[in-house]
Amino acid sequence: MNQSEVYDCIIIGGGQSALACAYFFRRTDKKILLLDKNEECGGSWPNIWDSLELFSPAEFNVLPGWPMPKTETEFPKKSDIINYLCAYEKRYDFPIERNVTVLSTYHNGNYFELDTTKEVYKTKTVISATGTYGAPTIPNIQGSKDFNGEQLHSSEYKAPDEFQGKNVLVVGEGNSGAQILADLYKHTNCYWAVKDTPKFLPPDVDGRVLFDSATQVYQNKKTGKKDSTIINLGNIVRLPKVKEAESNKVYNNHFQLEKFEEKGIVKSNGDFLPIDVVIWCTGYGNNTKHLKPIVNPDKRGKILLEDNQSLDIEGLWLVGYGGWTGFASATIIGVGRTAKSVVKQCDKYLDEIS
Repeated sequence: MNQSEVYDCIIIGGGQSALACAYFFRRTDKKILLLDKNEECGGSWPNIWDSLELFSPAEFNVLPGWPMPKTETEFPKKSDIINYLCAYEKRYDFPIERNVTVLSTYHNGNYFELDTTKEVYKTKTVISATGTYGAPTIPNIQGSKDFNGEQLHSSEYKAPDEFQGKNVLVVGEGNSGAQILADLYKHTNCYWAVKDTPKFLPPDVDGRVLFDSATQVYQNKKTGKKDSTIINLGNIVRLPKVKEAESNKVYNNHFQLEKFEEKGIVKSNGDFLPIDVVIWCTGYGNNTKHLKPIVNPDKRGKILLEDNQSLDIEGLWLVGYGGWTGFASATIIGVGRTAKSVVKQCDKYLDEIS
């Protein structure tokens, strides 16, 4: 890179949100660059547990311009997603530099300066598309620091082999907790700690129905129509492996966690349970720490936005962090709408300041 070069836009990230934005820049004359902290293509997907499956078929997991090829199984697996994202990136030959982590973002009055693990990059505008995967959240439970066993977040879990025969506690009543339990139960003595009673969707509800329901919720909000949806979009999807675990009564004996002790945990009823490993399936914040000091994210990583544009500084947009950055913008199929809007805004802004 030429040290004096100033890009029109730098997109921070290399996953689905960054790729969707890059796709729409193809229709402009703007010079862009993607900075990806990972060494390989596929965004954060290579880091996710090996047995993960999407909730819906390939045709419901498409980026702008080119659909995901039909997969061998009804629901795409981790390898299918990675292969699709890598092929998509190669198909459109996006300008991308890898193994570059953005540490801090500054503005010198004329353009942004991105301080990275490689060098300082200069750009007139920034689109941050780093998502949530880099900001795992773990609740502060009494005694957790005194626990002598292993603790890891679901973002660090890969496969059940390394936990063979151990007492494993899965914490969290959402889809990741249910899927990881389904992965573990044949190999470990696994237990399920929840905050609220887990809720499962009907057997015939998968990502196709969820997408239609989410779309209806979105349309209702736009038109002011009263929301009549009866499907809770956060409830557990009965994927095939979840159904199998359910038939084996894996999910029957969940309980609330009271506190940790040195060699295990205490349930809310006072019973002690010896535990070797804790897997926290407790969600994510928003990975926006790299945007300091030009903005001040809250404890969940959120910043002030209007139509995805920062209210603290001109020329900064966020894409792909969940509902607060656009309807379904954290999903493969949903990010296209937001990406198109943001690139249109960014292109117009660049024309105005040139």
